[in-house]
Amino acid sequence: MSRLLYNLGVSLKERYERFGELSDISDAVSVLQKAVDLLPLDDPSLPSRLTSLGLSLMGRFVWTDELSDIVEAIPILQRAVDLTPETHPAMPGRLTSLGSSFRGRFKRTDQLSDITEAVSAHRKAVELTPNGHGNIPLLLNNLAVSLITRFGHMEELPDISESISLLQRALALTLPGHPAIHSILVNLGGAFTSRFNRTDSLSDITEAISALQQAVQLAPQGHSDIRVQLSSLGISSTRRFERTGDLSDIDTAILAQRKAVELTPEGHADLPGQLSSLGLSYTCRFQRTGVLSDIAEAVAIQRRAMELIPHGHVSIPSTLTNLGMSLSIRFERSGELSDVTEAISILQRAIELTPHGDSRTLASRLTNLGLGLRDRFEWTGELSDITEAVSAQRRALDLTPEDYSLLTNFAISLSRRFKLTGELSDIDEAISAQQKAVELIPEDHTDMPGQLNSLAVISNMRPRQTGRLTSIAEALLLQRKVVELTPRGHASLPPRLGNLADLLTRRFEETGELSDISEVIALHQRAIEYTPQGDINISGQHTKLGNAFNHRFLLGGNSGDLDDSIAHFKSEMAYDIGWPQDRLEAALACARSLNRHRPYSNDILPAFAIAINMIALIAGLERTVQGRYTKLQTTSGLALEAAAAACRLGRADKALEWLEQGRCHVWSQLNNLRTQLSDLRDHNKSLANRLEDISKRLELAGSSRGLPHTSMSMSEKISLEDEARAHLELAREWDEALQAARGTPGFEAFLMPPVCSTLLQHLPDSGPIVVINVDERRCDALALLAGMDTPLHIPLPNFSVEKGRAYRTDLEDQLYAHSLREPLKPKPERTCDEDERVLRVLRGLWEDVAKPILDGLGISKATETSTDLLPRIWWCPTGLLSFLPLHAAGIYRGADSESVLDYVVSSYTPNVAAITDRVKSQGPIAMKSGLFLTSQPDAPGTSPIPGTTKEVQSIFRKAEETGLRALKLEGDELGPGECLERMLEFSSIHLACHASQDSAEPLESRFLFHQGSLDLGTILKANLKHADLAFLSACQTSTGDEKISDEAVHLAAGMLAAGYRRVVATMWSIGDQPAQEVATNFYEYLFAHQDGAGGSGFDGAMSAYALHHAIQQLRRSQDDSERSLLTWIPFVHFGY
Repeated sequence: MSRLLYNLGVSLKERYERFGELSDISDAVSVLQKAVDLLPLDDPSLPSRLTSLGLSLMGRFVWTDELSDIVEAIPILQRAVDLTPETHPAMPGRLTSLGSSFRGRFKRTDQLSDITEAVSAHRKAVELTPNGHGNIPLLLNNLAVSLITRFGHMEELPDISESISLLQRALALTLPGHPAIHSILVNLGGAFTSRFNRTDSLSDITEAISALQQAVQLAPQGHSDIRVQLSSLGISSTRRFERTGDLSDIDTAILAQRKAVELTPEGHADLPGQLSSLGLSYTCRFQRTGVLSDIAEAVAIQRRAMELIPHGHVSIPSTLTNLGMSLSIRFERSGELSDVTEAISILQRAIELTPHGDSRTLASRLTNLGLGLRDRFEWTGELSDITEAVSAQRRALDLTPEDYSLLTNFAISLSRRFKLTGELSDIDEAISAQQKAVELIPEDHTDMPGQLNSLAVISNMRPRQTGRLTSIAEALLLQRKVVELTPRGHASLPPRLGNLADLLTRRFEETGELSDISEVIALHQRAIEYTPQGDINISGQHTKLGNAFNHRFLLGGNSGDLDDSIAHFKSEMAYDIGWPQDRLEAALACARSLNRHRPYSNDILPAFAIAINMIALIAGLERTVQGRYTKLQTTSGLALEAAAAACRLGRADKALEWLEQGRCHVWSQLNNLRTQLSDLRDHNKSLANRLEDISKRLELAGSSRGLPHTSMSMSEKISLEDEARAHLELAREWDEALQAARGTPGFEAFLMPPVCSTLLQHLPDSGPIVVINVDERRCDALALLAGMDTPLHIPLPNFSVEKGRAYRTDLEDQLYAHSLREPLKPKPERTCDEDERVLRVLRGLWEDVAKPILDGLGISKATETSTDLLPRIWWCPTGLLSFLPLHAAGIYRGADSESVLDYVVSSYTPNVAAITDRVKSQGPIAMKSGLFLTSQPDAPGTSPIPGTTKEVQSIFRKAEETGLRALKLEGDELGPGECLERMLEFSSIHLACHASQDSAEPLESRFLFHQGSLDLGTILKANLKHADLAFLSACQTSTGDEKISDEAVHLAAGMLAAGYRRVVATMWSIGDQPAQEVATNFYEYLFAHQDGAGGSGFDGAMSAYALHHAIQQLRRSQDDSERSLLTWIPFVHFGY
């Protein structure tokens, strides 16, 4: 019975080997197991039957990749060897089977001991077989395969060189027509490919392809291994393509690999690897031709490969790497941020799964991660991304310092960081690394032009930054050679033409040579012509060409050049898949050129409109709040420039819209996320709920997501990337939900930038909002009054940016002289008229800005006998004026002394919406009405402010006497967390403490307590729905950052954004005693002017008048000396 079962099992096994049916090999295993079980332990046929069973298990393992099969096969085959005498003729065959089983398990588990055992078993099999034996070629082949496999792990050249010698010997000993010959050829091709990967010798990869082509031709019709041979041929052809750039090789590779995939049954263990290799070939062809369908196919195939790989499989890291690289490369052409974000996450996982002993593989994957991070940096501008890229690629070079491709990628990343930081050590190291890369790459390598291109571009960066003129001629010679070596149709030709044009532009800027700029124009035209339709790399090319035509126009005055320049700027503006930054630059270049040369062109305002619209894309919700502020530095002043043009062209309405849309961008985004959805909920409840859910998560993601740093572990970085991907997905969902809302009848403009008519609704009745635009070209005020349907345009011809800068310098110098602020520059020399400087600033602001506005509004000076409340005014200054005390503008000495305080009660607002939104939602504070007070006189690391204790106690006592709901916690009684809880419980808060303004990271600005600190970012997360008044009795709580002055990045604006309707803050340091006096008088007035008939409620509706009163009280105790002025001026009111 055992014999019959054995014969059946062997037959099933042989049929499987012929036709590749999984059911046959599974049946063979089952039948052979029974045959073995029925055999006595001392039966002489047991070793042969164990061998057949072990080989069947191996066969099934090859099909299914089920680890248990190979784990079970090894002891069975080992037992067969142990039962076989060394002199037995079957011993070499059984050793071969055992060695193959060890090799199979190694491929699955990556355990080095397994491949060592495999080599040992195969070598002993060869040693036991006499020369001239017919099985010698097969035994040599098996030993060679194990050596090739070990080389893939250890990368020791003697292993791969020995394997090639063994296979060549095996081939020489095999008779033509022998069925084993094609298997030997396949392995020989694999060996040559492996050595090529290590040595980059072109002869090796050519030998590999020759051997594999012969193997395919010799394979029997329908043989199950033909797919493996086709796959190997495809891989080797791809490698030669990467070396030579011959398109026929990559086309051959893809054809062979597609055929291999078609011949591989679904569920076969080889299928994921074959798909991954095919996807890699499509990626390679895309990089050469730029055909977008290739990279789309590559990504789709790689995703399928990942879906098919069993959990824990050893090939997961390599497949992840291939998918990550395909996504990263697609991002370079598509600009889809989700691609590169996913790529980074995938590549990090691949690195985490890579054995640390595999130095070359780890180095390659680290370099790939660096590429992904660098790609994202090009979009985000985040220093953390390019720093992480440099760090990953430096680590890769530590592992394999002589790899030219790694050196080049490292050099490019360093050069990108240099562009951001200006750190000369980066560009010096980049040049050195790229020079070494050029020395290492073979002269005939297809990537030589790319290496020379990188050297030319990187070397040319240093003199631009240092002003040291080197020979542009040498750089031009090098770049011309790069262009000559790059074939037409190569995806890199357009950017290389662009680099040559950039060098010629530099020389033109030095020499003004007409022929240079004409060649620049021709080069950019060729680059545009050669860029495939839909390729994001077209982005920026039209702008450069437009600039070149503009240069030539300025040189020769030919109006046709100006026409061409504007036409190309418009082309860039219309290219909606391009980078937003490129479209913004094109729109600005167009608007500025027309402003200068055709000042009444109808194209000026549409160009500015596109530029303003790009701000929302450049600083979108997919970024962290801090990331948005960083990007907004690049657009600072844009809205002011656009508004100035609109005012000049008589479009005050457009000026107002752009000042609102282009300023306070982050606060506006936060306001949109917190928008009331009651009206939408009446029409579409599920959509409103969806928007509400997304907005909460998006707000949290924007303010809580951290940035990676080099000291983090890879798992920590992966976690952060997962957060980044989730954040990006939330931003996409938000955009989709917004579009859905705008498709609802009546909600077409839902959360769109407000038009002028909308901004003029819900204005306060008690006074105007005055937006003051301060631009290099002109200054204007736009007054918004309830009941008017257009802004009142008041030109300010006597004010200028130069005056504003001078006023600010004078004020800062005097604040420093009086120890009220840290200096912007070294302490100035004291002069005899220094006591006049603040007075001159205030007089200038009065005569040039405030008085013309008040006159334009028809507001007259209040009489001393009048008992009427003064009208209110909301100042909304821009640019440098944001740092000047407009509320105190006036003449303070002489018979004609007067000031803003004699005409109006002043408040400030960062933008119009901050007021109109409060007017729209003036609902009662209800159950949360009340006042919470705290003093923190001795915060660690700060100077004592003992007066805050007296200040708070005095206010609290008066609140109790008035019967208001109030709570006081001081010093150690209150931590930051409890303070936040009290802010949720009380509508108003009084913070008497030190504050820290962080201009580099605005959300890190904070209030300092005895037990820690409360930062603005944490307050913003709380979403204080019932907040009313915040009195910030702390220093410099309304001081912004000049780099992003129009973003109002100070604590006062932040408290408005957090939900408070009005905020009392300070422009600079305040004295202990004046602070007490102002606060006490402020609350006395406010307590006395509460609406209603008593009760414990409290609101700050009269807070602007209360502060006006308190300041006037303080002034009466002071003179008009500079020191006295600087005592009361810093107190300011923000909001409604």
